[in-house]
Amino acid sequence: MSDSQPQTKSSAPLNTLDSYISSSKLHTSPQPIATSAEIRDRGSTFIANIFSATSPEQAKAHAKYVKQALHGNKKATHEIAAWRCMAVKPGCTGLGGPEEFEVASGSIDDGERWAGDRALKVMVNLAVIDAVVVVSRWYGGTLLGPSRFDHIETCTAEVCRAFKRSEELRESIATLETLDVLLEGLREELVLLQQETAVLNPSGSESQSPPLWKAPPVRDAGEPKEKKKPDYSSIDLAKTRRLIKARENAIKWVKESLNAIRNPITSSPDAKK
Repeated sequence: MSDSQPQTKSSAPLNTLDSYISSSKLHTSPQPIATSAEIRDRGSTFIANIFSATSPEQAKAHAKYVKQALHGNKKATHEIAAWRCMAVKPGCTGLGGPEEFEVASGSIDDGERWAGDRALKVMVNLAVIDAVVVVSRWYGGTLLGPSRFDHIETCTAEVCRAFKRSEELRESIATLETLDVLLEGLREELVLLQQETAVLNPSGSESQSPPLWKAPPVRDAGEPKEKKKPDYSSIDLAKTRRLIKARENAIKWVKESLNAIRNPITSSPDAKK
């Protein structure tokens, strides 16, 4: 119940997960990126969920899911929502660059006056984009006054920070996977170049560049080359950063090795003196 005005009970029949799914065009239930710890104060309970949302329509759909499905069997007194999405400006195609985009934001109080704006302010301060936060409050019978806004902002801030960490991890994994592909290609190039150098210098004279990378066993022409893609699904941000640094160092080393074979004179220590 709002501290400012009574909340009218909805008579909508959609109050369970099954009824929501059967009536919705969504085929899969949205999964929250993060859920806050519960805050309990004088009988009231506050909890926030944050979802990815790339449009106001999707943000509202996620808020509807929380209200009618996620909490369908234990309806919250208020389902406060706030969203910020990067959207194409009206009349633009999005192909003309960043200036054709703008941040579309909005909020829903759901009977708790000013609550949506308070949640939205936290999202702005933490620079959260393409997300919707839904703060649920179950009224406990005692008016909380301004404290209720502190709880709403605390829950919102917790899930927003988790969302930012999740986005950073996702971007770091994408960078790591790109570096993996680049490193694999450079290593294969180095192996081929070493094999060509060995053919051109079969006597093993001093002019022959020393092997810098051990070639893998030769496979039959018809034998498929099996390469298992690394699974980074359970990796944390700190380890991802370490692996990125390691891949960058390995790429640098392989590039130097390639250059040493292609230009043995200019790459030698004596030539640099």
